[in-house]
Amino acid sequence: MGKNIVEKILEKHIVDGRMEKGKEIGIKIDQTLTQDATGTMAYLQFETLGFSEIKTELSVSYVDHNTIQVGFENFDDHKYLRSVASKYGIIFSRPGNGICHQVHLERFARPGKTLVGSDSHTPTAGGIGSFAMGAGGLDVAVAMGGGPFYITYPKVIKVNLKGKLKQWVSAKDVVLKVLEILTTKGNVGCVLEYGGEGIKNLTVPERATITNMGAETGVTTSIFPSDDVTREFMIAQRREDQWIELKADPDAKYDREIEIDLSKLEPMAACPHSPGNVKRVKDIEGIKIDQVAIGSCTNSSLRDLLIVAGILEGKTAHKDIEFGVAPGSRQVLEMITELGALESLVKSGARILESACGFCIGNSFAPGTNSVCLRTNNRNFEGRSGTKSAQVYLVSPETAAAGVITGEITDPRDLGIEYPDIKLPERFIIDDSMFIFPMPEREKIEILRGPNIKPAPKNTPLPSVIRGEVMLKVGDKITTDHIMPAGARLKYRSNVPKYAEFVFEIVDSTFPERCLKNKEKDIHNIIVAGLSYGQGSSREHAALCPMYLGVKAVLAMSIERIHHANLVNFGILPLIFKNEEEYNTIEQGDSLEMPKIIEELKAGKEITVRNLTKNKEFKAIYELSERQKDIILAGGLLPYTAGSR
Repeated sequence: MGKNIVEKILEKHIVDGRMEKGKEIGIKIDQTLTQDATGTMAYLQFETLGFSEIKTELSVSYVDHNTIQVGFENFDDHKYLRSVASKYGIIFSRPGNGICHQVHLERFARPGKTLVGSDSHTPTAGGIGSFAMGAGGLDVAVAMGGGPFYITYPKVIKVNLKGKLKQWVSAKDVVLKVLEILTTKGNVGCVLEYGGEGIKNLTVPERATITNMGAETGVTTSIFPSDDVTREFMIAQRREDQWIELKADPDAKYDREIEIDLSKLEPMAACPHSPGNVKRVKDIEGIKIDQVAIGSCTNSSLRDLLIVAGILEGKTAHKDIEFGVAPGSRQVLEMITELGALESLVKSGARILESACGFCIGNSFAPGTNSVCLRTNNRNFEGRSGTKSAQVYLVSPETAAAGVITGEITDPRDLGIEYPDIKLPERFIIDDSMFIFPMPEREKIEILRGPNIKPAPKNTPLPSVIRGEVMLKVGDKITTDHIMPAGARLKYRSNVPKYAEFVFEIVDSTFPERCLKNKEKDIHNIIVAGLSYGQGSSREHAALCPMYLGVKAVLAMSIERIHHANLVNFGILPLIFKNEEEYNTIEQGDSLEMPKIIEELKAGKEITVRNLTKNKEFKAIYELSERQKDIILAGGLLPYTAGSR
């Protein structure tokens, strides 16, 4: 039987377990990436684990999230990251070099390689044929030290693309169509593999847009074949020696197939407040807008900005909007400068923002009160923009540019102008001077630690009985942004005691204080949640900070993949309700007891949960491998790994 692309890559990288769907496997990781918002803690954990150097083929530390320096914290963390990279053999990408996923796609990602990154949009590299996954920083630290990365052997969904996109329709509309079909939940344990004759009509940057935002469906990753289009891109990046052909066998099997006719797609938009709330632009046009932001790791490539510049050539932004553009990398900025597109953008009224994550994570260019915004990034969770009352629509660069001109949501096909005729250059400007590559004699390098950098906290072993209080009950689709706010709060990422003060800040600001009071009294804290708990960012602090506050268990209708792994990594027991009735009977403030937890875990039995307040008892289930059970019992991956070395 023939193999699909996913099977071919995993077969070459599996080091633990069997290739059996639904079972846990450990795979060898070729490359890692971190960014500063999550990487600081990842390297603190790398140090705690006692590794002396990296064991991957290549690891890169990017600074792209917390580049706004208000206060000393971010600059100090950048110094720490630079010194750690030099000490342990990691490539350091300096602030201003660009967004990790865009830069990695340009300079390092390779077909057929495995990549794990401490950012949920690491699957961007699937556009070049990498098997690339987001993870918590602790998992990345272990992978850098040579340990396997564990995933559930996935089901593979083939997305058959046929035809060719019409003018004014682009890759963003393709992935929004995928989100319309799959939604943002129910896809854990799956991989999207793209194929069909239509893929030859998509450039690598367009493919990367699709794999980037595939993360919003909850899949493990998304991947395209490596073909002549991939080879052309790598030639343009002076990396043709790293190209390999990678494709599925003609008789490859899949668990599900979806067909999308590119020629029938229309401009789409994800409406507030979910990437899965997808509608045709035609159905929402006419809504007045206040701000347009073009950029982020989703749509900041040279192709995207050339299209926008072409649409805006000779035009001025509508008088009622603010307009910002963030090139995805220094290379993109240099290229749009050389090709004259930067001049077009500036003359149209664009504010040229830093080549960083910026507005996407809400730490700059935040919208005003009740503002309506068009953005080309990948998430529009409530408050993520930095303004809770803002209404954020996710759209393609074409639709965003149309809004710049008209001041309202507009189907770009109705602008009445010619679609820009752009051609990507055969060679890109290559300037790697903003990378600091590892040097010899690393043992002499001193690691620099500012006062905001605190040691990585460790959990204690799982207690024999969990007896505590439901400190918070929440509904469906609680994201890691709800749990741990991004934006300005991210500067405390290397200081868990401080960052923990903001857990669930936008949901219930009293949560941290109430948890600490219980912790002082040896009362365990429990969180109850609905469907798709922990969707969104790979931010491990959404598990690490609750652990610090004494949270011992999460009971939910379902938990998303990366957050589930992070809960395990920090010794928080992730439990699943068997039915909605049991979820409905629990209220915030109820006292719960799990009297036989260690015995039941070791025996593989369902967990007994007693609601002492309601005098009721029920059984909860879990999805844990034997390895994960051992990690939970040890109190998390740090004590588990330390005990096994």
